[in-house]
Amino acid sequence: MSSETQSDAETHEVFNQPSELVDYNLFAGDCALREAVGREGPGLALGEFESLGARMGAAAYLELGAQANRHAPELETHDRYGRRINRVTYHPAYHALMDAAVKAGLAASPWSAPGPNAHVARAARFYLQTQVEAGHLCPITMTFAATPVLARQAELAAAWLPKVHSGRYDPSDAPISRKHGATIGMAMTEKQGGSDVRANTTRAVPLEDGLYSLVGHKFFVSAPMSDAFLILAQAPGGLSCFLMPRWRPDGTRNAFQIIRLKRKMGNVSNATCEAELRGAMAWLVGPEGRGIATILEMVSLTRFDCMIGSAAGMRIATAQAIDHCRQRKAFGALLIDQPLMRNVLADLAVESEAALVYGLRVAGALDNNEEAFARVAIPLGKYRICKQTPAHAYEAMECLGGSGFMEDSPMPRLYREAPVNAIWEGSGNIQCLDLLRALKRTPDSLDACLAEIAQARGEHRALDGHLDALKADALDISGLESGARDFADRLCCALQAALLIRHAPAATADAFCRSRLEGRGRPLYGALPKDVDFRAIIERAAPR
Repeated sequence: MSSETQSDAETHEVFNQPSELVDYNLFAGDCALREAVGREGPGLALGEFESLGARMGAAAYLELGAQANRHAPELETHDRYGRRINRVTYHPAYHALMDAAVKAGLAASPWSAPGPNAHVARAARFYLQTQVEAGHLCPITMTFAATPVLARQAELAAAWLPKVHSGRYDPSDAPISRKHGATIGMAMTEKQGGSDVRANTTRAVPLEDGLYSLVGHKFFVSAPMSDAFLILAQAPGGLSCFLMPRWRPDGTRNAFQIIRLKRKMGNVSNATCEAELRGAMAWLVGPEGRGIATILEMVSLTRFDCMIGSAAGMRIATAQAIDHCRQRKAFGALLIDQPLMRNVLADLAVESEAALVYGLRVAGALDNNEEAFARVAIPLGKYRICKQTPAHAYEAMECLGGSGFMEDSPMPRLYREAPVNAIWEGSGNIQCLDLLRALKRTPDSLDACLAEIAQARGEHRALDGHLDALKADALDISGLESGARDFADRLCCALQAALLIRHAPAATADAFCRSRLEGRGRPLYGALPKDVDFRAIIERAAPR
C-alpha cells in the first residue's frame, strides 16, 4: 500500500482560476476617468487623484466595503435600564469609510473650499469612493446637498455649517455643541404619499421663539444617526421645510423615535428606518408653505450624486468582468479573446464610459453655473444612467459565470445595490415628469441641451438623424407625458453620444451611436454591430 493515505491524498491542482482584482489604482488605471477629470477640471492636480486611487484600490481598503455590508447596522431602542436612546450601531468598517469620505471632502468641499472645478474634483472622488462601497455615501450625499438649503437661513447656517464643513467625522451620539463634525439627513416621505410629499400629514405646530413642534411619522429615514434632518411637514401656512436636530439645544434627546430598521435587499451598510415624531423640536427653513421650493436645490444635488454613484457602479462591474475574462480560459482560449464575449465586454465598457463622461460634464456645468443645462441634464441622467445600472450589473456578473453568483464575490453586492439610485430621490416617472416641468417652465433648458448635442452634428450620421427626430418631438411638449420615458431616454442618449463623439476614441463613440441611436430596437448587452473595434474598446476600459 502507498505511504500516501486517503486523508492527505492530493485530489487536484487549482488552475485556470483568476486572482482577485485588488491592489490596483482606481484612478491611474481608468483611462476615461483620467481624461474626463483633465477635460472638465483643467488645472486640477491629477497626482492627488492618483494617490487617492492607489489607496482606494488597496486590498485592505476594498475589504472595508465588504465588511461594512457583511455586518449590518443594528438598532438599540433602549439602554439597559429602559431609557429610550434611539441608537443605531455600525461596524467599525463603516466608520472607517465615513471618516475617509469626510476627509476627502465628499461631504462639503465645493462649499468649504469653493473654487474652480470644485464640483468636478468632488464628483471624481465620489466616483472612486463609490467603487469601494456605496451605502455609506448616502449620509455623505445628504450632508453635501444640505449646505445650499441651510445657507439661506443665517442663524442656522452659523450654528450648523461650521460643523458640517469641518472635514472631521464625529460619530458620537451627542448634542451638536459637543461635536467636532456633523452630518445632515433627510426625512421627506410618509406611508400614504411616498414621492407625493404634498400628501404628507406630519403636523408642525408653532411654538415660542420661532420653534415648531413636529407630530407625525416618516416611512423612510436613511442615516438615522445624522445630527439633524431636513423634514417636510404641514405648518399653518402649508407644506414647509424644517431642520430637526437629534438633540435639543438644552442637551436633551429630541422626540424622534426610531420604530424599526428597514430590511433592504441592498444598501445594507446604510441604515434606513421608520420613525415617529412625538413633538420633536424643529426650526423653520424658508417661509411657511414653500417647503418643496426650499428643498428643491438639495434634491437636485442628491439626484446628481445618484447619477455619479450609478456610473461608478458600472465602472467597477466592467472592471471586474474584464479582469476575470482576461485571466479565465474556456474551450481553449481566454474568454477575452472569444468574439462573442468581446462583444459583451465592449458593450459594458461603452455604457460605462457614456455614464462617466455625462456625469462629469454635469459636474462641470455645476462649476460653471450653467443652470439651464443642469436643470434638464440632472433628471435626464438620474433617469437613464441609474436605470441602466441593474441590467449592466447583471450582465457583468454573468461574465464571471457561477463564481460571480457566489456571495464571496463582489458581484452580488453590486447587483443588489444597482436598483437603489433609480428608486431613491424620485423614481423614473418622477424624473420624467420633472423633465417635462423644466421644459415647460424654462424653455432655454431644452435649448441648452440641444446646443450641447449640436456641437457634434455632422460627426456621425446616426446622431444627426436622432437629433432631428428629437427636435420634431420637442415642438409639442404638452403632449409628451405618456411618452416622457421614451423622450427622456432618447434625449439623454443623444447627449451621451455627442460627448463620446467629441471626447472618446472613435471606436467607443461609433459603437454607442450605432447601438443606442439607430433604429434597431433595444437589444440586450452583447449585440453591438459585428464590425465594431471590440479590442480597442476593451483595452481602454481594462483596469491597470
